[in-house]
Amino acid sequence: MDEKAEFEVFELKDAKSVPDIIHPYSSEVKNGQVPIVIDNGSYNCRVGWATQSKPNLVFKNLVAKTRKERGKKDGELQVGNDITNLEAVRFQLKTQFDRNVAIHMEVQEQIFDHVFSHLGIDSDGSVNHPVMLSEAFLNPNFSRQSMSELLFECYGVPGVCYGVDALCSYYAKEEGNLERSQSGLIINLGHHTMHIIPLIDGAVDVTHARRINIGGFHVTSYMHRLLQLKYPVHFNAITLSRAEELVHNYSFVPEEYGVVLNHWADQDYYDKHVLRIQLPYVAPPAVSSLTADQQKERRKELAKRLVEINARKRDERLAEDEDMLSQLLEVQSLINSGQEKAFQKALSSFDMGSEAELVKQIGNLQARIQRTKQKIAAANSTEDVVVSEEPKPKIPKQTALRLRDGEDAESWLARLRKDRAELFEKKAARLQKRQDMSKRRTAAAQERMRIISELAKRDKKEDNFGMRDEDWDVYKAIRRDGGDSDSEEEQERLVEIEEVLRQNDPTFVEGVVEFIPTNPGEAHQLHVGVEKLRATEILFQPGMVGIEEAGLTETLAYVLKQYSPEKQNKLVSNIFLTGGCSAIPGLKERLVREVREIRPFQSEFQVNISKNPSLSAWNGAREFANMPSFSKDCTISRHDYTEKGGEYLKEHKTSNIFNASPAPLCQPLVGATEDVEMEIF
Repeated sequence: MDEKAEFEVFELKDAKSVPDIIHPYSSEVKNGQVPIVIDNGSYNCRVGWATQSKPNLVFKNLVAKTRKERGKKDGELQVGNDITNLEAVRFQLKTQFDRNVAIHMEVQEQIFDHVFSHLGIDSDGSVNHPVMLSEAFLNPNFSRQSMSELLFECYGVPGVCYGVDALCSYYAKEEGNLERSQSGLIINLGHHTMHIIPLIDGAVDVTHARRINIGGFHVTSYMHRLLQLKYPVHFNAITLSRAEELVHNYSFVPEEYGVVLNHWADQDYYDKHVLRIQLPYVAPPAVSSLTADQQKERRKELAKRLVEINARKRDERLAEDEDMLSQLLEVQSLINSGQEKAFQKALSSFDMGSEAELVKQIGNLQARIQRTKQKIAAANSTEDVVVSEEPKPKIPKQTALRLRDGEDAESWLARLRKDRAELFEKKAARLQKRQDMSKRRTAAAQERMRIISELAKRDKKEDNFGMRDEDWDVYKAIRRDGGDSDSEEEQERLVEIEEVLRQNDPTFVEGVVEFIPTNPGEAHQLHVGVEKLRATEILFQPGMVGIEEAGLTETLAYVLKQYSPEKQNKLVSNIFLTGGCSAIPGLKERLVREVREIRPFQSEFQVNISKNPSLSAWNGAREFANMPSFSKDCTISRHDYTEKGGEYLKEHKTSNIFNASPAPLCQPLVGATEDVEMEIF
C-alpha cells in the first residue's frame, strides 16, 4: 500500500460548457459593414468580426433538441455551449456535417441563428454584413449552392466569400513567419478527415491532392472503445466526453511505435508511465460509531416503526375489504328484490358471471376480514413485547476462541481478527467466483466449459459419473454458484468471533474488515497505458480500426511520387501541419522521422506546424477579409448569386477551384414531338 500511495492519480475534470453571452452590437461595427468571419469546422465553430484579433464565439458545431416537457408545445433547442452536459443528450445531438461536408442545411440554419443572434445583430429581416465562410477542400457544388441559398435567401447578406480552412491557415501571418513560401505541402488534420494538399508556385494542384477519411473523431472513438473493453464493469462511466478529455490531455504520438510498445511489456516501465485516472464514485457509508446503548435504542425505534407500518397496512387492507364487501352485499340485495337486469349489469361491472361466483367472493371477503381483525388484535396485545425484545448474544462454544495457555491478550485478539478476516476473504472469493461463472468470457467460465466438454466427449459404455468420491470435486468445479455456498458452520463461527471481539476488543467496529483497502476509490480507477499511443496510431495505421486506407506517411509518399525530383524538393522544403489533430504531442517528431525514411539519403526537408492549429484558419480568414480588394475581387454578391447560380465561386488564393456543374440533359415530354408536327402542318 505504501508503494501505491506514491503513484499520482489524476481526476477527470468533466468540464461543463458555459453558455455564450450576447455580445453588444456596436455602432462602429454596424455602420462600417464589417465582415463576419466564420470558421465552420466540423468540430468547433469560431465566429467573430474581421476587425477583432480573437473570435467572439467558439463552440462545438452541435445542436440538440431536448424532450418536450409537459405543458410546452416543443422541446428546447440548444446549440453549442448551451448544451452544458453532452452525455445527457448524446443520442439527440445533430450536426450539419457528413464527415467534413455540410449537407444538413436545417441544422446549419439553427447554427446561423445562434451565431447572428449572439453577435448582437438586431437589424430587421437581414444581416447587413458580408460573410467570410470556410468550407471543405474540394467542397461539392451542391453543398456550396445550399449554403449560398441559405445565406442570401434566408438572411439577406450582401455578399459571401468562401475559403478553404487549410489554405487560410497556411497564409495566416503568424509570429515569426510573416510570409509563406509559394510552394509546399499542406497537411490538414481535421476532425473527420485529413487532407494532403500540394502547392506549386502559389497554385493548388488538386489532381494530386489526397484525402484520408480518418481524424480526431476516430482517435477519440478508438480510445473510448479500448477503455470500455478493458473495463467492462465501468462501461457506463467511460463516456465519449471523458475519452475525448484523455485524448486531448494525455495522448501522444510515439516516434517509434513498435519500440515504445515493447517497453510497456516491462512491469517497471508500466508502473512508472501508466496513467491512473480516478472515475467519480459514491463513497461507502461511514461505519456507525454508535455505542451499544445507542444501537439498542435504535433497534427499538426501528422495531417500533416497523410495527406501526404493518399496523397501518393492515388497517388500510381491512378498510378496502370492508368497502368491497358492502358493495357486493348491495349487489346481492338486487337479486333478492327481483331486479334481474340491474343485478346482471352489476355482476358484469365486477367481472363476475353468475350468482354462485358472487356468493363465493362474499364468503372469501368475510373470512379475510375476520383473519385481519384477529391479526390486529394479536398485534396490539403483543406490541410492547415485540419492541422490547433484543437479540441474545451467543456464547462462544468452541475452545479455539478461548485464550490459550501462555497466550497474552493482544496475541489472542490478533488471532481472532485474523480468523475473521480469513472468513470474509473466503466469502468474498466465493462471491467473485459466482460472478465470474455468470460471465461468458472469464477464466472460470471457460474452465467450466472445458471440463464439461471433456466429460461429454469421453467414450463410455455406461455413465457412472458420480459413483466415485473424486467426482464430487469435479461437480463443485463446474457448478455455476462457484462450487460451494456460504456454510452455516462458517457463519456461526463468524458470529461467535465477532461477539468475542465486541466484548473484549475496545477497537472493534462492526462492518470493518482489515483486508478492505483504505482507499475505496481504487476500484474506480482506470489504468491508461498503451491506450495513450494506440489511439493516436490510427492516424498512421487506419487498418487498426478497420479502415482500408493508407495512413498519413504512406499517402504522403504516394503524393510525392507523382512529381519530378525537383518538384519533390520544393514540396518537402515546406511541409506545413495544421488542424486540431496536429496539436497532439509527438506528431511533428514522428512525421520528421518517417519523412526522413522515405526521402533519399541526406536530402533536406522541413516540417513546420502552425502556432495555433485550432485557431489559425480563423486568423487567416480574418486577415483575408481585411484586404482592400476583398469585397470587389473575392466576394460573391447577390447579383452574382442571382445571375450565375448558388454554386458560383470567385477564385482567389485561399479558395477552391470553381468547376461548374454540367447542365442537365433536356428530354422532351412524351407526345411533344407529335404536337409540334401538328402545328407545322
